[in-house]
Amino acid sequence: MATKTVMIMVYLRTFFEFLIVILAMIVFMPLGVLAFLIHIIGLKKLSAIFIYKMAQCWAMLLIIGSGCTMKVTGRENIPKTGGVCFVSNHTGLLDIPLLLAYTGRPFGFIAKKELSFIPFLNMWILLLGGLFIDRKNPRKALKTISKGVKHIKSGSAMIIFPEGHRSRGQGLLPFRPGAFKLAVRSGAALIPVSISGGYEVFEKQRAITPGPVSITFGTPVFASEFENIDAKQNLSDKIYGIIDEMLKKQ
Repeated sequence: MATKTVMIMVYLRTFFEFLIVILAMIVFMPLGVLAFLIHIIGLKKLSAIFIYKMAQCWAMLLIIGSGCTMKVTGRENIPKTGGVCFVSNHTGLLDIPLLLAYTGRPFGFIAKKELSFIPFLNMWILLLGGLFIDRKNPRKALKTISKGVKHIKSGSAMIIFPEGHRSRGQGLLPFRPGAFKLAVRSGAALIPVSISGGYEVFEKQRAITPGPVSITFGTPVFASEFENIDAKQNLSDKIYGIIDEMLKKQ
């Protein structure tokens, strides 16, 4: 009986979590349209802050609704201004909301082009400063990377997930050095980020299961220090080691 009661509570929590997502989309959509109009008339910085605050609010609602216990360390390592490239492991679907909630500054990310065909989601990704990449077309992919480099050099922040896809509880997967093109070409400060527990909160049981979630922001690593022919590989190895070590301590 106790197990049945627990399962009922889990599925009720999951239902209300999805309800929060749907209601948030309904409430924020008109505001998103307003932000989009602000963006296209040229007030891009104002639009970015406005969108980020809404996204941060949405993310916090999700986290609170999930019932997970948060532990966040190292936020003092995040520069308040200037171009930044966050480099994070990718445990599951909760990672983006977690980063939206706790980085403390607007950021964009490079998403697969398939997401550009999903109504509303595509608009939010663009408004947050995200870019869509076509990995099957090297020329188009290079143009996308160049746009990301410009974003960072203009003082914005981007996030990369060098594992290439969600690890889904498999631990830290090998990095793809090509993911560091953005960081090397921009010469930005890189903030290593380790996330643990996010996969277990939702995807592992296919339902919201409250548990401990930990995020650690490491000290900056500067891409400008890796300028030799093996820059991407050396930088990849360096960041991998840092994130692996942080995960072991979480």
